[in-house]
Amino acid sequence: MLRLLSLSLCLLLSVSISAQRASFDIIPLPKEVKADTTRFYSLTDGMGIAYDASDNESARIAQFLAEWVKEATGLRLSLTPSAQDAALRLKLLPSKKNKKGKKQEAIPSERQKEGYTLSVTEAGIDITASEPSGLFRGAQTLRKALPVVKDAKSIQLPLATVSDHPRFPYRGVLLDCGRHFFSIDFIKQFLDAMALHGCNQFHWHLTEDQGWRFEVKALPRLAKEGSVREKTVIGPGRMRIYDNIPYGGYYTQEECREIVRYAAERYINVVPEIDMPGHMQSALHVFPNLGCTGGPYPVATNWGVMRDVLCGGNPETLEFLKTVFGELCDVFPSEFIHIGGDECPKERWQKCPKCQAKIKELGLVSDSKDNGEGGRGSQDGRTAENKLQTYLNHEIEQFLASRGRSLIGWDEILSGGLTEKAIVMSWRGTKGGTQAAKQKHRVIMSPNVFAYIDHPQLKDYGKQPRTTDSYVVSCSKMYSFEPLIPEELTEEESEYILGVQANLWTEQVAYPEHAFYQLLPRLASMSEVGWCRPEQKDFEDFKSRLPRLKKLYDRIGLPYCHEVE
Repeated sequence: MLRLLSLSLCLLLSVSISAQRASFDIIPLPKEVKADTTRFYSLTDGMGIAYDASDNESARIAQFLAEWVKEATGLRLSLTPSAQDAALRLKLLPSKKNKKGKKQEAIPSERQKEGYTLSVTEAGIDITASEPSGLFRGAQTLRKALPVVKDAKSIQLPLATVSDHPRFPYRGVLLDCGRHFFSIDFIKQFLDAMALHGCNQFHWHLTEDQGWRFEVKALPRLAKEGSVREKTVIGPGRMRIYDNIPYGGYYTQEECREIVRYAAERYINVVPEIDMPGHMQSALHVFPNLGCTGGPYPVATNWGVMRDVLCGGNPETLEFLKTVFGELCDVFPSEFIHIGGDECPKERWQKCPKCQAKIKELGLVSDSKDNGEGGRGSQDGRTAENKLQTYLNHEIEQFLASRGRSLIGWDEILSGGLTEKAIVMSWRGTKGGTQAAKQKHRVIMSPNVFAYIDHPQLKDYGKQPRTTDSYVVSCSKMYSFEPLIPEELTEEESEYILGVQANLWTEQVAYPEHAFYQLLPRLASMSEVGWCRPEQKDFEDFKSRLPRLKKLYDRIGLPYCHEVE
């Protein structure tokens, strides 16, 4: 009996010690981890975090780290500018100088600007980086390595060296706020979840046929009237059942600036999207003179691709767009500005006297009838009407370039020929992105069958909330995505692939809980696609690391899908 009691106590003690130990088997998996799991450093209550007090960003990261340690373990760490007595030390590497005496980054690569080294020794924990963004990523790694326990007395960290930087410089997530409006508080939670997964680009879809969500001060009616639809279709599939409840909401410019500030503190860039010349029925509702038929145009109450788009031959269209994008640039400092460009039917343009006159004026003629793209929203090759859209794109690209910005468009912008420096976001498979990379255009891979998280993540539709149901995008499906296709792209061409993005469209997603359910844990899959090399990836190993991350979801209070397929 005594022997059995002794064995039981040893087993309980072993489980207890194991529960209090950190592990660097995290998501996304770091590039290189060298760990000695026989020796440990003890992190205990009251220890200090040292940082450069003269650097505001280092101070903020130190504060984040203290909050994260307390959140996961209950340990309270103090902030101190003195490294001598601190358990945790945040260090920025000094800048190097070139031969002309000018400063240059210690690690100049775009990918490696987010790189860091995390060392656990008998003397404590050091996180070093060349940029504050690297310090932040390293601090997140330490956060995820900690066990999620309640009121720990101490945490045991294995002596280790973690060397890490992301595979791709662009790792994004889209949130569609045009179909359904989400609060500022929710968007901040969304950004926190992105930061937890190592994402650095928040693609904010701000306008749709069903609602205009961005305040334009020069056009005050645009958001006030264009943001409200009379009702919303709620029936499944093609059934037209409506709730008959007015729905609206838009973001003031100050609220947008608040999101930009909040994201920047988490080293996330906000990429705003104003979709044009299609998906503009909410704007046409306010300014019917910008359409080909003159309207009237109600703010759309159902989903799908609308035939009414901005008139490509009306000079007032460009004036309107430059006013909108001008104020967008005033609010959002992002290098990248997304103009949409997708799903723009040309039916109205083919019959519109203004559009046909502009086509004649520009000397545009159709080249072919097949662009080989296929898929929803594809157009009839390089037609004169598609080239008219390219003309509009070029005008806006030049306008954005005058503000120091780069244009991003969905892969339909290939149909009429790419403008000079356009970035292609490839959503109808990877063919468009591959084609653009061969033309030496920058590309973001976001193919619908791998990256659209508005689709179900489980094969059994009955186990999850109703959403877009044409195909399943499971965790394993998303995890299997490889953005670089060696048999189609040379090594040089592959350099034009900036990265990847997951997209959360919200036709069927109206509430925060549902949005997070669609997002998690699939974002963990996409995070490893964007961060890890192909040879690092193994889905079974990924699944073995996921429970630790789910415990953190639970502690933070993030809803998620509990099953993984």
